[in-house]
Parts: sequence; C-alpha cells; structure tokens
Amino acid sequence: MSEKGHMAVERVITLFREQGGVMRTRDAMRRGVNPRTLYAMRDAGLLNTLTRGVYHLRDEPLRGSDDLVAVAHRVPKARICLISALAFHDLTTQIPHVVFCALPRNVNRPKVDQPPVRYFIYSLECYEDGVEYHEVSGTRLAVYSVEKTLADCFKYRNQIGMDTVLEALRLYRERKPLKIKTLLEHARICRVHNILPPYIEATL
Repeated sequence: MSEKGHMAVERVITLFREQGGVMRTRDAMRRGVNPRTLYAMRDAGLLNTLTRGVYHLRDEPLRGSDDLVAVAHRVPKARICLISALAFHDLTTQIPHVVFCALPRNVNRPKVDQPPVRYFIYSLECYEDGVEYHEVSGTRLAVYSVEKTLADCFKYRNQIGMDTVLEALRLYRERKPLKIKTLLEHARICRVHNILPPYIEATL
C-alpha cells in the first residue's frame, strides 16, 4: 500500500473510533472518505459489514447491541421493542436471533438482509408512547422504556410467549426500581390495562 493509501486508512480508522466503531458509507463520504477505501479495508479484514452500507471497525470491542445499531442505520423510523428491548434492558435470559422493531402504520417496512428483522405495526399512539433514546456506538438508538416494553409484551403475549412475559416481570421486580403507576399507564395505552393488574399482584 502506498504511503498516501496508508494515511487514508489511518484517517478512516480514526473516524470510526470517533463514531464508536460503527459508521455508514454515506456518513463516511460526508467526511471525505472514498467508498473504495472502505471496500479495500473490508477486503483486508479491517472492517466488518454489519448490514448493507454499515461497517464496524473489527478491532473495536463487539457489543451485544451491534445488530440494533445496524437496524437503526437501515430503518431510521424503527423503535426497538419486545424481546430485543427486554434484552437491551437486561430483562430476559433469551438471546434474540432477530431484531424486534416497531413501526407506525402506513410506513414501508424496508427489507434488511442482515441482521434479520421482525416488524410489528403499532398504532401511532402506541408507537409514540414510552420511547427513549440511547447513544450506542455513536448512534442514536430508539428503544422503548422498561415499563412500556412490559406493557407491549403483554399486548403481544401470544406472539412472544407467556413464559417470556412472566420472566420479564420477575426480572423487573428483581433488577429495576418498580414504577407501577407508570407501568399501568402504558398498559392503558396498549389496551391491556384489564389484563396486567392480576399478574402484577401475583408477581410483584
């Protein structure tokens, strides 16, 4: 590699580190990086492809949230929900093999090759309710709050399994400050306010 090429690679590595190890092609281009440099770094094993157009600097520590970051880049309107949100909040022993995402109605569901994504269509009220923003690997990640996620899990209990829901409720009691009033308010918005109270009394 020429001295000029080596300097280009070193500059790109610095940019990746400044972004937490993850960067989109278009963001790199805005910073003056030629896409051919990214491809060469990928082929040389310096970068991993998280999903189309999103790269991860190989020697940066891998995080369990890398898949979430990849989806956030590919599907900006997606909000991390259900089992993926439970895993983010440390409220499940499951390791999700797909990323669970919420989208509002009338929004296209982009096809994502990697990682696999499972979409859930929310009413606008449910979609807007209880969202938090977390900075992960230099990316703004939209994830539903703990209590909102629990309410969602009751709403979609038939899809994700009641065992998962009850485990999450138990871990919530053990690991998080209890916000019962907040939990019940999210349950009202999710229209499971008649279902949740008996489980709260039995579990909490």
